[in-house]
Amino acid sequence: MRDPYAILGVRRGAGQDEIKAAWRSVAKAIHPDHNQGDPLATERFAEAGRAYELLRDPARRSRYDHARREAELRRMEAMKEKMRGPEAVEEPVGAESAEEAVSRIFGVDPQPAPSGTRPRASAQRPAEKAAPAAEARPESPVETKQEPARTDTTVRRLAAPGTELVAAIVRRIRDRIIKTAEKVPDLAVDLPVSLDEVISRGRVSLELPDGETVKVGVPPGAIDGQVVRLKEQGYRVAGMARGDVVVTLRIRQDGAFRTRGLDLVTTLPVDLQDAVLGCETEIETPSGAVTVAVPAWSGSDRIIRIAGKGLKGADGESGDLLVELRLVLHEKPDDKVTDLMRSQRDGLYL
Repeated sequence: MRDPYAILGVRRGAGQDEIKAAWRSVAKAIHPDHNQGDPLATERFAEAGRAYELLRDPARRSRYDHARREAELRRMEAMKEKMRGPEAVEEPVGAESAEEAVSRIFGVDPQPAPSGTRPRASAQRPAEKAAPAAEARPESPVETKQEPARTDTTVRRLAAPGTELVAAIVRRIRDRIIKTAEKVPDLAVDLPVSLDEVISRGRVSLELPDGETVKVGVPPGAIDGQVVRLKEQGYRVAGMARGDVVVTLRIRQDGAFRTRGLDLVTTLPVDLQDAVLGCETEIETPSGAVTVAVPAWSGSDRIIRIAGKGLKGADGESGDLLVELRLVLHEKPDDKVTDLMRSQRDGLYL
């Protein structure tokens, strides 16, 4: 596979959000449905999908980056050796080192060479150990040991014992690539939902990049950042299994209530008098009106917690309602309050 960073057009230090955005853009641009006149569209789309699957996984991405750095170091060392002068035997920096790097990326451990490829000991027996010609005599048929004829396959194995090892690694890598390409990579999207849709557990319409609209059911106990997987609702590519749609729910935080897990957070404005003396007031919540008791001498840093008035979880337990106090003044200046504050500051008493 080519450089996955180059395929998606991202920097090597790109974050996950940048990689996800690049994948969406590339997938939309090269999708086979939008490039029906291009015979290589499916292949390019699958290649981009493999690049995204590699870079989205921190472990696989780390192995790839490490292997790539090692491969670059090998190439530099080979260039240095070549510049020093001709050597009797030069270690090639080609397919084998590259395959070793790729094998680490995909988790393929080198396998030991088959025992059948080991040269026979009799083939390496020194000639000086042969019997002298003067004492040579015919041997009986039982004691005669005939060396088997070397076939072309045997000669190739003796000449290059690592060839079969490299071929086995390449076959395993190709098998894994084919298995990965059998299914189209998942489509990751964000879906904004309202607080009412979360409470009612409604079905929200989602338009996919290819123009298709699907319904997403809000699961019980959903919170901001909840992931919903739609099986086989993703991209369609001929000859490949349809991918999934991975939906991340994003609860809108622009209303009267914000979410913090299963807790609801709201703001209660109080004037100076109620903040100093305390008061009781009613506020509306998604489950109805509740009474909030503001303790005396409460500042804007005070949070009042009302148990069980938050969102209901999947286990039936509900979060809490967090009421944040916000001290406000009257729209028009109050002379009495002004005189009181001035006397407190200047030390004057009325």
